[in-house]
Amino acid sequence: MRILLVANYLNDEQQSMQRFAALMERALRETGHEVCVRRPPGIVGNLHPGGHGLGKWLGYIDKFGVFPITLRTAVRWCDVVHICDHANSFYVRYLGSRPHLVTCHDVLAIRSALGEVPRNITGGTGQQLQRMILNGLKQAQHIVCVSDATRAELLRIAAIPKNRVSTTYNALNYPYSRMVEPEAAAHLRRLGIDPGHSFLLHVGGNQWYKNRLGVLQIFSFLRKHAAGQGLKLVMAGKPWTNEMRKLVSDHGLLEATCELTSVTNEDLRALYSSAKMMLFPSLEEGFGWPILEAQACGCPVVTSSRSPMNEVGGSAAIYVDPENPESAAATIAGAIEQADSMRESSFQNAARFDVSMMVRSYLTIYRKVYNEHIARHQFS
Repeated sequence: MRILLVANYLNDEQQSMQRFAALMERALRETGHEVCVRRPPGIVGNLHPGGHGLGKWLGYIDKFGVFPITLRTAVRWCDVVHICDHANSFYVRYLGSRPHLVTCHDVLAIRSALGEVPRNITGGTGQQLQRMILNGLKQAQHIVCVSDATRAELLRIAAIPKNRVSTTYNALNYPYSRMVEPEAAAHLRRLGIDPGHSFLLHVGGNQWYKNRLGVLQIFSFLRKHAAGQGLKLVMAGKPWTNEMRKLVSDHGLLEATCELTSVTNEDLRALYSSAKMMLFPSLEEGFGWPILEAQACGCPVVTSSRSPMNEVGGSAAIYVDPENPESAAATIAGAIEQADSMRESSFQNAARFDVSMMVRSYLTIYRKVYNEHIARHQFS
């Protein structure tokens, strides 16, 4: 089968989506299929690269002006088109009658644009973009959601027949696995972390739903428990916001916290492999890759008692209310002693999200949309 993967614009620096497309390309090639990857070219946007400010507006020329022309030509080659990120679903209109599907990773931005998330107000341009994305999803031949929670939310906000929307769980988009202690310790030292000091880990950006202020509040309450005294908190991801820095200062957490930015995948492996627990109290997620990444490294996970976090974490995670930091801290304090015993169950749960299973599921859907296309043309 000849498969065209539509990937994300490189200047937007959406690393997880780039890794997803690369994973699909590699896995499909390994199963013997012909694969071609196309993405909006960095032409005008390269004059001022970046996903914000002037770079964002220049990138729109590449994405909306240049790429549709090349995409119309590229689709002539393939049997099936797979738009790897729903944020590019507006390209459906340029596929003609070519069999296709879209992977929907979450509907958080769409919900914000619809006014469902008061804490995250979307501007006029953003609302227009999300309307285009939602319309593209409505027009898509088939949509694959990465969790049952995302599927349920999409069906709730969009008038799409259920038989056109399915669920296929993500697999790891990087080969995370447990790192041996001496190697992990060397990574920690380079990051300025004492390998002999117990720490909790959080991985994430500053999006509203990541609840990073909540992470700090939970840690502050945890330090009031005997089990939490002496622990440190390492937060890997985007730089702290001013509000986060103020909370750290006001609660006397400067010496007990560590801010890490620009962390490599191998650094993350070391952090996951060394942390006492990974703290991931998100308010919302489309899937929750860090849960899977941590468990693949044998790191016990504390996450939110909400879907899809409990879909991904399964029976191997500890669940808390992300909006009740005092209660969450008490739960963690009571579970710290059993953390080491959770390693094996973490490995077992992570094994559910196998790359070969994910690809088999996508291939089944590729064949479905292709056969639908053939049937329509036979009887038209």
